[in-house]
Amino acid sequence: MRVLVVENEAKLAVVVKNGLRADRHTVSIASTGEEGFFLAQTEIFDLIVVEVILPGRDGIEILGHIRRLGNRTPVLLLSSKDALTDRIRGLDAGADDYLTRPFAVSELQARVRAIGRRGMAEIGNRLRLGDLEMDRIRHTATREGITLYPTAREFALLEYFLCQAGEVVSRDTLARELWKESSRDAAIDNLIDTHIARLRRKLDDPFEEKMLHTVRGVGFVLRVDAKTNKSATVS
Repeated sequence: MRVLVVENEAKLAVVVKNGLRADRHTVSIASTGEEGFFLAQTEIFDLIVVEVILPGRDGIEILGHIRRLGNRTPVLLLSSKDALTDRIRGLDAGADDYLTRPFAVSELQARVRAIGRRGMAEIGNRLRLGDLEMDRIRHTATREGITLYPTAREFALLEYFLCQAGEVVSRDTLARELWKESSRDAAIDNLIDTHIARLRRKLDDPFEEKMLHTVRGVGFVLRVDAKTNKSATVS
């Protein structure tokens, strides 16, 4: 799984990161609540592990905000507060589990595996980047809750870009992976550009923030502009 860990204590963050990596998870670290909230809304994770007490937004506040925004990514709260009322508050805010410190790394690993088993099917069928969401089973895509109605080819393109979010995808890669062509020519390039243009009309034209960008001479990248996204979050 791809895991976001939001933890301001550097030593604990390293312990958690190493424990999760030992179980073959990919781990990103955020050291403040603001950074964690931003990453949770702009990148795709299978699990968020967040400390309750953080500078800036605390863990409960982050959890409440992302749930109100429709983000259903599983969340495991970490806290030194072990009172029943604290655990109830965390779970009522939308957490999937609550682990009190100190804890054994093996227990953290086991709880993460359990959450992964519970959410694996649902997570694998939904992709999200910023306000863009895709349901692979229902074959739907939305931005700001507005249905985009992509064609089958546009859906395949968007799905590929979402799976590679933030990474530049070349025309060679698109020709090989989506059109099953071993080599490019002018006809394939024109076909790719035509479908990219049609996808942009649905994905970007109706919205102020543009997500699908051309990297001249290299390819295309699907990303959320950090500055724009932070402004939208604050307002």
